[in-house]
Amino acid sequence: MGKANPFGHLKKDPVMKRLIEKHGELKLVWETDVWEDLVDSIISQQLSDKAAATIGKRFRALFGKKFPRPGRVLAITNEKIRACGLSWSKVSYIKNIAEAIETGKLVLEKLGDMEDEEVMTELTKIKGVGQWTAEMTLMFSLFRPDVFSLGDAGLRAAVAKLYKVEKENLKEIARIAEKWRPHRSLAARYLWKSLER
Repeated sequence: MGKANPFGHLKKDPVMKRLIEKHGELKLVWETDVWEDLVDSIISQQLSDKAAATIGKRFRALFGKKFPRPGRVLAITNEKIRACGLSWSKVSYIKNIAEAIETGKLVLEKLGDMEDEEVMTELTKIKGVGQWTAEMTLMFSLFRPDVFSLGDAGLRAAVAKLYKVEKENLKEIARIAEKWRPHRSLAARYLWKSLER
């Protein structure tokens, strides 16, 4: 998370200071399987957390106890995956990722050595992996400390509410996020936390 204390840095912003005092120092729990995270990101696109979790469970149930490797996903029919509650486009996106990994177009082990921008470029070459999915992968799977997703509706809503700006004013939201560098990933977690009821 960088040499400086990330919490101390964020507390320079009075709004962040209040969030940190309210929620405490968040313990960061990292996911480690980039392939599984990519699939989950596709499943959860434009869905509530509850709906995404339900579909994710059904998807996993197709393959038994262990999350399937890309080859197993390619071997199953589109119809079976569709029956989990996924749209046809999401089925094809998941298979696109599986195929990229199986054919070596996407080498997950190399992502850790790449700069953030290079990872974004590599992932968004795959049809169905957009900027938001790539940003979530950087943040949650590759543990990058300074990622902020302007494409995330929740983050925009949180900034709009807490900083009294329009949620469509991306330029102003990006400007506000600048002060959290180089710990914007942590700031994002507090913003998401602020939305919880």
